[in-house]
Amino acid sequence: MRSGMIAIIGRPNAGKSTLLNAILKEKVSIISDKPQTTRNNIQGIYTTDTCQFVFIDTPGIHKPHHELGRTLNKSAYLSLQDVDLIYLIVDASKPYGSGDAFLLERLKQYRTPCFLLLNKIDLLKKEELLQHLASWEKRFSFEQIIPLSAKKEENIEELLKTSEPYLSEGMLLYPKDMVSDHGKTFQTQEIIREKVLLKTMEEVPHSIAVVVERLHEEEKEVEIDALVIVERDSQKAILIGKQAAMIKSIRLLAQKELKALYGKKCHLSLYVRVEKNWRNRQSKLHQFGYALEE
Repeated sequence: MRSGMIAIIGRPNAGKSTLLNAILKEKVSIISDKPQTTRNNIQGIYTTDTCQFVFIDTPGIHKPHHELGRTLNKSAYLSLQDVDLIYLIVDASKPYGSGDAFLLERLKQYRTPCFLLLNKIDLLKKEELLQHLASWEKRFSFEQIIPLSAKKEENIEELLKTSEPYLSEGMLLYPKDMVSDHGKTFQTQEIIREKVLLKTMEEVPHSIAVVVERLHEEEKEVEIDALVIVERDSQKAILIGKQAAMIKSIRLLAQKELKALYGKKCHLSLYVRVEKNWRNRQSKLHQFGYALEE
């Protein structure tokens, strides 16, 4: 057997979470068209007959505007330490920019082998893809450059096959049937947060956190009380909506997915609370699960 750790890094919306879910054939990381969706270094585990791949889906590296943003960037950089392989995933449908250049400068600090994954090739013509390949080859000494479409699951098997020799021979790092190292509480919070991202306007998404306050699971049903944190009263009003229509639609969407996660009837209660400027307060980042471990 071979086994090892692979960090997936990239700019916001490059397709990191989509790639991870496509590899695992199971949803462990939430997806949204809004940047900085991933806030935790999510570990996904994929085991074959010959290899165990342990993936770290990092927050999108970006120019931070608050303490949460700085913490997310630090978290992404920390994930690059002590891994066997790095995947740099880029959106091939967008031009090379300053964010890409910044990431490549950071990568030069590490000796870890790095693959470039040119994602979203389904949006490109063949000539455009060849131009991208040629230009990226000049910018950095990548071990491999692999074009793929995470959304359409194109070239995923080729990526895994090419990655396997870069991992170490030895024992499994996790049990064979394990898909993620995150428990049900974390998954529950992420599912609720995803539905908020899906349903709310631009003013709200990045100002929210979700905390499960109570989770009571019985044989045939599960009861969940969750708190949605926002920064301003106006955001709370948007989240609740006229006659509580918005919060109800979020609750029903989340409840449906939670029913599938737990495999039983689900009763979800959502509450909204204002915590002013929580993204700049270390105590709140710690309380809501975003502080880095010492």
